[in-house]
Amino acid sequence: MSASQYDEFDRRMRRITRRHTKLSHGYVTSVNDDGLVVAKPRRKRRGTLRGVAIVVLVLMAFKGFLHSQLGADAYAERVTNLSNGSAFEKAGGVLMAADPITVWLSARISGFL
Repeated sequence: MSASQYDEFDRRMRRITRRHTKLSHGYVTSVNDDGLVVAKPRRKRRGTLRGVAIVVLVLMAFKGFLHSQLGADAYAERVTNLSNGSAFEKAGGVLMAADPITVWLSARISGFL
């Protein structure tokens, strides 16, 4: 076997192995117009629960950071001002209210910084 034939064979084997790996995680079959049955890898679905959990964690970290930087009194005053605004601002005031997790994170962040 010459070097060029070996390279072509090696590329084909890598392509087959890559496709086999994708198909091993699940596949969907479909029939082409000519009647050939083709297996396609199943698309990975990311869970919405994981996305929601990440958003909640980021919001909690943000609240903890703000609470530690502003202080408890200034933070409470700003949340109160936010709660006296429009409906959108009232919703923000409810979300940004200091809870035990925010106070705990604030203490940890203050100790760190």
